[in-house]
Amino acid sequence: MSHLLLTVPIGLISLGVVTFASAIVHVALGVVVPIAWLLSGPLVFNRRVETAIAQRMFGMRRPSPEEARRLDAVWEQVTRRAGVDRENYELWVQERAGLNATAAAGHIVAVTRHALDGLSNARLAAVLAHELGHHVGGHTWAAMLADWYAMPARVAGRLVLALIVFLFGVRNKAGFACGGCLTLMIGWFLFNLTVVQGMWWLVVPVTVAPLLVAWLHRHAEFKADAYAVGLGFGEALEDVLVREGRGEAAASLPPGTPAPPTPAPPMLPPVPAPPDGTPSASRAAHANVEARLRNVRLVMSGQLRR
Repeated sequence: MSHLLLTVPIGLISLGVVTFASAIVHVALGVVVPIAWLLSGPLVFNRRVETAIAQRMFGMRRPSPEEARRLDAVWEQVTRRAGVDRENYELWVQERAGLNATAAAGHIVAVTRHALDGLSNARLAAVLAHELGHHVGGHTWAAMLADWYAMPARVAGRLVLALIVFLFGVRNKAGFACGGCLTLMIGWFLFNLTVVQGMWWLVVPVTVAPLLVAWLHRHAEFKADAYAVGLGFGEALEDVLVREGRGEAAASLPPGTPAPPTPAPPMLPPVPAPPDGTPSASRAAHANVEARLRNVRLVMSGQLRR
């Protein structure tokens, strides 16, 4: 719900973009199309629409019979521990590097091909449990609705930015003059909207919202990790994060540099458990592997104390 509330200001801008664009075509469309767009949000949870999103936006595919047999066996273990109906979700495969999976739309869990090839069943179960935590926590449907209603505003913003870059990139007086005028017009519009019209309540949240949404994404990763730990997959998830961290470190080395030796999995550090027993969430914008690993160990440490 916090994610959706943060999207309200940019959603209002999207509504204005849809209304303006449709009214240009026909005045009547300026009323019909915005209403239809507002009512179209729940369609992203339709199974056919989810399938199209998974295939075209995320590059996912249905698992082969051999992959399906393995995934079904692991998924059955995860859903049995969680006490959820396994038939509520569909398992897909994503041709992408990385030892992870993706919770998409409202009913899809996709695991990367690299994770299928490189993880044992226990570690694969931990990864799937993490993605199930996103679904159970409502993170996926909130993100889908937020992205849907923010899309027109983002597309319009990117088109305007691309036009400004193009005009300045022409490198002649006419292009530079047009780009400068367009930039000044946008600046004056924002100033007039914020100061003169007193609509700072719309402009300021739109400016700050990306930072807060990034923090919510980070917090959602921590919550999903805690969910997997609560199902008993803590050690396996820790192993996956350690391996993923080593992969990121190796990828950052200059070409030709030998990879560092693989150390033994680190032991749980003696960290204090928070008073309420909930996992800590940093205010940084991105839940990187190191931060997630610290959080997983913190939750596991709290379980050991209890």
